Amino acid sequence: MGRPERIQFFVTKPHECSYLENREVTAIFADPYSPMSNSTFGILTEMGFRRSGEYIYKPRCFQCQACIPVRIPTALFQPSRSQKRVFKKNKDLKVEIVPAHFRGEDYELYENYINSKHHDGGMHPPSIEQYKSFLFCEWSNSQFIRFLEGEKVIAVAVVDQLPNGLSAVYTFYDYEQSHRSLGTYAILWQIEHCRQQDIKHVYLGYLIESCQKMAYKNQFLPFEKFVDE
Repeated sequence: MGRPERIQFFVTKPHECSYLENREVTAIFADPYSPMSNSTFGILTEMGFRRSGEYIYKPRCFQCQACIPVRIPTALFQPSRSQKRVFKKNKDLKVEIVPAHFRGEDYELYENYINSKHHDGGMHPPSIEQYKSFLFCEWSNSQFIRFLEGEKVIAVAVVDQLPNGLSAVYTFYDYEQSHRSLGTYAILWQIEHCRQQDIKHVYLGYLIESCQKMAYKNQFLPFEKFVDE
């Protein structure tokens, strides 16, 4: 891995946290106008940064350290009994890995997912513009992992291929098929795929133990935490 580019970083003003009540968040982010290579992005990911659209950021809250970056060492991962059942339950699905391009079928699934699961959150209402600005990036090596039931796409995992692993950016799925546990299955599939490809880590983003919608990541064991000292 070569020497990273020289990047300028900025700090946001405190604003309302979308995960924990009565908390404010401050984030550090890389200058979006600075050149960014995939190798430098890989280094930043190892340091706990995440990508949202063209932006690379990390929480830097002065009175809260609840957001813990975690990654799965794929060679050591041990699925639980319930995770094994989820994997078996979805063996009928076809999986395809495609470039990160806009597809109407994928957006329709995303729109329905946000309207069903996150209708009371900051991502609602969904729009094509918001979808593109959230998931797409010109410089990243991004892919869509599409899970199909027959010819119908029922889940999409957006990932970034890194020199040092795979970053799970976001997953959306058919919310009416809750019996499949598609969110869990998408992560399990990524871990197994990386293990077979000798990709050492899957980066899951931030674990927040006190936030139910972010605490699910502690179910994938073992995981490694990045501790920013």
